[in-house]
Amino acid sequence: MKAGTQLETDRLIIRHWTLSPSDRAFFHYINSNAIGRKFYPTRLDRTAADQRLEELVAMSATRDLIWAVALLKDTGQAIGYTGLSRIRFERNFSADVEIGWQFDPNHWGQGYATETAKALLQHGFSDVGLDEIVAFAVHDNHASVAVMRRIGMQEVENGAFDHPPVPDSHPHLKHHVLYAITRSQWHNGRHSGNGLTDQTISG
Repeated sequence: MKAGTQLETDRLIIRHWTLSPSDRAFFHYINSNAIGRKFYPTRLDRTAADQRLEELVAMSATRDLIWAVALLKDTGQAIGYTGLSRIRFERNFSADVEIGWQFDPNHWGQGYATETAKALLQHGFSDVGLDEIVAFAVHDNHASVAVMRRIGMQEVENGAFDHPPVPDSHPHLKHHVLYAITRSQWHNGRHSGNGLTDQTISG
């Protein structure tokens, strides 16, 4: 997500991470939860999570797009790790920005990932000026793939790839499917009755 911005949807606030005790605690939780991290090769202990969060916060001063946290608007409770970010591993596709989400399993099945992803597409195409956004997931992560489809993304033909940062010790997590959406596809989708709506952006 673009540095210095905050997104608001009907039910959520999406903002940058901070080094507050509550953000530190949730960042550790979301990166160590065995259910939520089923399709990830790592679980972070508190020390590693704190170090990674500090790196993310520091990046906000030097990078144009960084990861964010999603909070319930009514209560301020953090429920998701999400955002837009530059892709920094070698790849065989040209797009360089990904959209991603990881939500607390206690809040699955309520449409929060889809609501968040729609706001991020709006932000990426309208405010950042991106031409294309991609998403990828382990091939049998059906829940994430379903979100990609609901927000108008399409599977890239022959785009599946083995994710370079995933270690060989986790072969079942290496193969990823690739989905993409261009700015024109997103714009056309907003006017075709598919449910994509404008979101509030502050900065």
